[in-house]
Amino acid sequence: MSGVRNLLVCVTGASGAIYADRLLRAAASQVERIGLVLTPQGAEIAAHEIGWAVDFEALEITGPPPNVMARVRLYHPNDLSCRYASGSAAPDAMIVVPCSVGTTGRIASGLGDTVVTRAAAVCLKERRPLVLVVRESPLSLIDLRNLSRLSEAGAVIMPAAPPFYSGPQTIEQLADYFVARVLDQVGLRLDHPGRWGG
Repeated sequence: MSGVRNLLVCVTGASGAIYADRLLRAAASQVERIGLVLTPQGAEIAAHEIGWAVDFEALEITGPPPNVMARVRLYHPNDLSCRYASGSAAPDAMIVVPCSVGTTGRIASGLGDTVVTRAAAVCLKERRPLVLVVRESPLSLIDLRNLSRLSEAGAVIMPAAPPFYSGPQTIEQLADYFVARVLDQVGLRLDHPGRWGG
């Protein structure tokens, strides 16, 4: 196990749910506890793209493999009483994947009105790793300024730009290679064939 024992993964309303799926699969073997939050828009897109089904009332999700879900606890996106909304219970690291530019704008503005935005604010103020896997193109000047503000505040901005030099044969491999780079940013370094060999 790495130094990251408690990871928060958030899925927001942008295309790229496969990154969240592959990240959970990779992190489950490395992290003791994974908190998972999906916004309603994130859940809708995940249902369309990868077949996840989220029941916000029962706090249940189907789609990820059972061995992965054994390490994951799903939280309601509006439950500001959850552990991740408090600085005294901040996660060791937080990854928003995919991260919509609407979400980046709300985080950059200091709006802590949902678990995603509040937990991000907690990570920034507690100096915990916060990685935003931004999925949008093109980016407006407003988007760029928000991303700049977040970078200055300590967030890592990672546009969803997977590598092709390793010759991936499947979409899953392509996503896995990118996810490994995302996990690098929070200290979870996985061995995989997509790393540059020189």
